[in-house]
Amino acid sequence: MNIYKERPNSIPWPPLLLLVSTLAAILLGRTVPLPLEFGGIRILGGLLIIGAIGIDLWAMRTLHEAHTTILPNRGTNRLVDHGPFGLSRNPIYVANMVLLVGMGCVTMNAWFLLLAPVDGVMTHYLAIRREENHLLAKFGYQFEAYCRKVRRWI
Repeated sequence: MNIYKERPNSIPWPPLLLLVSTLAAILLGRTVPLPLEFGGIRILGGLLIIGAIGIDLWAMRTLHEAHTTILPNRGTNRLVDHGPFGLSRNPIYVANMVLLVGMGCVTMNAWFLLLAPVDGVMTHYLAIRREENHLLAKFGYQFEAYCRKVRRWI
């Protein structure tokens, strides 16, 4: 049996990476400040945070309505290709990066902005690749067709 068929990962990497990135940005901001200072940055950050939370809630609702898991370390029983998943194969991970940028703008701490792409790269290697193998093993051609229609990020 394919090891990816049962579940993609044993560790829920994406939320852990988001937490580590947030804590690292806060600690780095206190030890080596990289201030962001220009008019309207906090408003922009607030809008980004609201947008990221909105995407997360939309994606969670879509997964719930499809009767499948939101947990990144659990196996799925349905291929969800509508809602935000019709725009990005990983809308929650995109929202995580947007959330980091928004937090950086609100706190005026550039470390958040610098760590957002690091979070994305780590998420790609620790979670997305395994999740995609899981979906390919589980749904085969249906997942391949979905990949041809919808980009991985945006």
